[in-house]
Amino acid sequence: MIAWHSVPRIDSPSAARGRSGWRREELAFLRKLGSPERIQRFLDEEVGYNTEKEGETVLSPRRVLESRLAHCMEGALFGAAALEVLGYPPLLVDLEAERDDDHVLAVFRRHGCWGAVAKSNYAGLRFREPVYRTLRELAISYFEHYYNLRGEKSLRAYSRPVNLNRFNAIRWRTAEEDLWAIPRQLAAVSHTPLLSRKALASLSRMDRRLFEAGLHGSAH
Repeated sequence: MIAWHSVPRIDSPSAARGRSGWRREELAFLRKLGSPERIQRFLDEEVGYNTEKEGETVLSPRRVLESRLAHCMEGALFGAAALEVLGYPPLLVDLEAERDDDHVLAVFRRHGCWGAVAKSNYAGLRFREPVYRTLRELAISYFEHYYNLRGEKSLRAYSRPVNLNRFNAIRWRTAEEDLWAIPRQLAAVSHTPLLSRKALASLSRMDRRLFEAGLHGSAH
């Protein structure tokens, strides 16, 4: 088990560079995470939620390591980069919402089933074990936990996976610049609706206990 408090921050600009632009010590750190579960634990326990008080950002995984801050897009990018070091393809899926923000997942497959790593200000929108046979099953597992502050269940659709290797030209793993091209692409790809019109028309509002539980530990 990794002693999270003892892992040094990755901030040596003169360190030797590894594959895909990573420095040697960055790769060593990512390899130590060792599993999707530990990647999620790092995001939950060592990375604060980026509330963007100083302006909107799309930080690269390197900048997340350096700042120890991430919102959902940045956490998904970090998750995909860390999963890639463990041998998974770097895939993102966008969850599309109505009257709410979208949510982004770093998805992976184990034994033929899908799981996800995610950073969220809502307790129920984070890790999913790889037990879902399809991406639809994975996406719908977030439905009851996905709501806006009016208490409306807001999840509506999910995207096809986007492989981040298509963004290698902008050095998505290690760029110092904000990576706006990635959320624009996620918004543009095809999305599959999760609910029929009849289901949408009969949705109930959030249960108060689940509403409050989902906000546990949220940052403002």
